[in-house]
Amino acid sequence: MTVRLTTAQALIAFLARQYTERDGHRQRLIGATWGIFGHGNVAGVGQALLEAGPRMPYLQGRNEQAMVHAAVGYARQSGRLSAHAVTTSIGPGATNLVTGAALATVNHLPVLLLPGDTFATRPADPVLQQLETPYAGDVSVNDCLRPVSRYFDRITRPEALIPAVLQAVRTLTDPVSTGAVTLALPQDVQTEAYDWPEEFLAERVWHVRRPAPDPYELEQAVRVVRAARRPLIVAGGGVRHSAAETALAAFAATTGIPVATTQAGKGALRHDHPQDVGGIGHTGTATADGLAREADLVIGVGTRWTDFSTASGTLFPDPATRFVNLNVTGFDAHKQAALPLVADARAGLDALGEALAAPAHRVEPGYERAYTEAKARWEARVDAAFAAPDADAVPTQTQVLGLLDALVTDDDILINAAGSLPGDLHRLWRARSPRQYHVEYGYSCMGYEIPAAVGVQLAAPDRPVWALVGDGTYLMNPTEIVTAVQERLPVKLVVLDNHGYASIGGLSADVGGERYGTDYRHRDTEGAFTGDPLPLDLAANAASLGMRSLRARTVGELRAALAEARAADHPVCVHVTLAAPTAPGDGAGPPGPQAWWDVPVAETARRPAAVDAREEYDRRRAARRRRL
Repeated sequence: MTVRLTTAQALIAFLARQYTERDGHRQRLIGATWGIFGHGNVAGVGQALLEAGPRMPYLQGRNEQAMVHAAVGYARQSGRLSAHAVTTSIGPGATNLVTGAALATVNHLPVLLLPGDTFATRPADPVLQQLETPYAGDVSVNDCLRPVSRYFDRITRPEALIPAVLQAVRTLTDPVSTGAVTLALPQDVQTEAYDWPEEFLAERVWHVRRPAPDPYELEQAVRVVRAARRPLIVAGGGVRHSAAETALAAFAATTGIPVATTQAGKGALRHDHPQDVGGIGHTGTATADGLAREADLVIGVGTRWTDFSTASGTLFPDPATRFVNLNVTGFDAHKQAALPLVADARAGLDALGEALAAPAHRVEPGYERAYTEAKARWEARVDAAFAAPDADAVPTQTQVLGLLDALVTDDDILINAAGSLPGDLHRLWRARSPRQYHVEYGYSCMGYEIPAAVGVQLAAPDRPVWALVGDGTYLMNPTEIVTAVQERLPVKLVVLDNHGYASIGGLSADVGGERYGTDYRHRDTEGAFTGDPLPLDLAANAASLGMRSLRARTVGELRAALAEARAADHPVCVHVTLAAPTAPGDGAGPPGPQAWWDVPVAETARRPAAVDAREEYDRRRAARRRRL
């Protein structure tokens, strides 16, 4: 038996009947489809969504990149078990997907992209918004999505949809391969009818597997863990994707091995778990980085080992330090010349714990006592950074975090991606629950936070969701405020205004760039950006997009505004202009970086700042170590 439908109708009908299952829990794979319609999809996918009605919920976006960010936020909050699709027209609508697709793929988060494409039948050539390529007739701008997609196909015939969409869903549901998946849809093929087999449109359940470790790899890992005297676990995003937080907490509590976390892994343990020692690497805590420098064994769990986590190869100075990497992907498991333990994070931790149980293995009491005392010293520094005793003072960035720390509960979710906030959050934030800390630092994309908050709120409608952004990030991508208003989503937006790109300004000063081009100011008489601050009013801008805006000038006003925002059942923006931060290390300001990050400095320059920065750079890079 067959059903006659257009290609687009068949695609939407198929997607509406796909489910995932893990550990006995079942959910829809594609929870909704985002879309902005143009001539490349309005009569195809647009018409199919209209006919599908409630069987495939539709979400109206304002910017194509932002729609992908919202879909990524939804997928991350859903534990990668449910995702969104995104449909666009051809041309600029399609190319606007690229940044969001790269972010999804870097972070191993599923999103289905359905860009319109030029006519497969080529009745007129070129068509509106077509890029002509003289050397190849089968290339379109959608091909720029190939390197940022885990699977890509162009559907040039209706019947080609069947194998392509099956491969697409396989990729979306595979914990190893997942990321952005692109099915490019020529606008004529979208509307072409075909007789579809009923079994193609039947309900399917895709089991998300938990691969167990290889016995030999497990035996080798157990041997080196038992031999270690100063082991350290580094937990990454794979712990959270696997829902392995409980397994990690039990393993750490039983063995006494301290646990540091990457940006993606923070929250895998509660901040007050005895073995939690905070963030690792350039934005990490003094406790975790100190343990890393002295570790004889590092157990990576679900981490990709980026330069921030390894302090650009300088954090583990002892050449005798061994690595064991528990990771579901073999590609990541072999990094750092590690003993690989290729497995699902939860399955691997359970197997390791069972193998270490007889005889029971635990670190030496002196080691446990030392890192516990170091953690207490760090917590005192956090308290000092968060403290805001003067209600009439202008708050600093870390004091804003301190006010939030005093307000939120386990239910709240904080979202950030770029600027100086990821560093302060990684070092200082006290994560209370597994999905509270949502910092996108794989692609660290300015403009992610507001649309991601929309996606997270859709996935967690009963939880308070906060998007924390600087003024630079806000100006990049505020458009989905309108979507939050339209959908009546009570997201809480906190805009920390420091009149420019303050984070990169600080980095510029460190590397000899003298903060060039990082302040939002008028030009002076010599053309430099050193004049008066630009007369921007971001609170008014948010209000113009339909969001209730609250202005806070002091610590006291900010405390009240944050409390009002948290209690609101509608979208609220809290705008605060920050005081200049106190210099790190003076006893009153926030702790600065506890480890290095490699940003190359000009090897030759005339300006003294760059010359001095290069001397410091050469001194630091001498400590880099490539583990072989």
